[in-house]
Amino acid sequence: MTDPTPVDPTPAAPPVEPPPPPDPAPTSAPPASTTWTPPASAGASGAARPTGITILAILAGIGGVLGLLGGFALFLGGTVLFGAAGALFGLAALALAALSLAFAWGAWTLQPWAWPLGVVLAAGSIIYALVLILGGASIVSEAITIVLYGAVLYYLNQPGIKALFGRA
Repeated sequence: MTDPTPVDPTPAAPPVEPPPPPDPAPTSAPPASTTWTPPASAGASGAARPTGITILAILAGIGGVLGLLGGFALFLGGTVLFGAAGALFGLAALALAALSLAFAWGAWTLQPWAWPLGVVLAAGSIIYALVLILGGASIVSEAITIVLYGAVLYYLNQPGIKALFGRA
């Protein structure tokens, strides 16, 4: 028997698939970066430590450690050779070495108190070099000391450096 429904000459359409679900909303995480950035500094300003301050901190740390060694030698040897006067000079050398180490740590971490300590240490070193020249020390070697600590004073008094230590 034959089917009474007429045959449709057009082919049947393929089944319709539902559209894919939309992508979920982006999260609040920032996009990944391909460049490395150092962590924020431990200082109060949160700014990165400049290379010059890093160099000053390292040199002050080395000078402080060597000053401690020399201070102990001067304290022990000076006490044996010169008594109380030798002990006082040894204690003074130890105190100066401790201040130098304190400046090294403060400059490394950009502490606000490190800037005036660095200025006082540099100015004191210039004054001490001048006293040594008046006492008969070599002018050439002390002039080098004066020029180097003068450069440190100049650098520490730059507006950007002062601002890092909160001295703007």
